[in-house]
Amino acid sequence: METRYPRLPTDTDNGLLVIMSGPSGVGKTTITRAVERSIRDSIFSISATTRARTDADVEGVDYHFVDDATFSSMVEGDEFLEWAEVFTNRYGTPRAWVEEQLARGRLVILEIDIRGAEQVKKKMPDALGIFVLPPSEEELLRRLRSRKREDEATIQRRFAEAKREIAQAQADGVYDVFIVNEHLEEAIEEAVGAVRAARE
Repeated sequence: METRYPRLPTDTDNGLLVIMSGPSGVGKTTITRAVERSIRDSIFSISATTRARTDADVEGVDYHFVDDATFSSMVEGDEFLEWAEVFTNRYGTPRAWVEEQLARGRLVILEIDIRGAEQVKKKMPDALGIFVLPPSEEELLRRLRSRKREDEATIQRRFAEAKREIAQAQADGVYDVFIVNEHLEEAIEEAVGAVRAARE
C-alpha cells in the first residue's frame, strides 16, 4: 500500500486487515479478542455510530459517536469501508483510520457480519476473511440456549439466521479461512496461525 502518512520508527511493511465473522453464539468475539492479545501490534477497529452515548461508553474506545448529519456526510464522501443500519442506528468502519493503521504496519481487526465483510472485500480485496463455524447445528442451538438471555422464540429466530449466515458465507467467496470452534483453545490457535501465515 502506498502510504500517505509520514513513517515512524516503529512502522513496518506488513500491515494486514482481518475480518472476523460468525453467527451469534459461535464464540467469534472470544476468538477475536484472543487474536488481538496474541499478536503484539494488533488493534481492534472502532466503529462510528449514530446511537446515543451511554454513561458507560467511552468516546474513541467503545465507538466514535457522531450525529446523523455527520454520518450521512461520511457515507456520501465514501469515508466508510462498510456501514449498516441496525434498529434505526447506523454503524460504520471509518476508512481513513484503518488505512493509517495499515500504513503503520499494524494488524487491524474488524468483527463484522457478512454484509459488512462483502463491502470491505470489494474495497480491500487483500483483507483476510475468517469465518467461525459451530461444530454442528445442534451444538449451536445448545450454545444459544445456554446463554439464557432470550426466550425460545428469539433463540429460534437467531438459530434460523445463523444457518442462513453460514450458508451464505460458504457460498459467496468472501472468506479465506473457516474455523470450527469445537474446542476454544484450538480454534484460537488456528485463527492466530492463519493471521500470522497471511502476514508472512
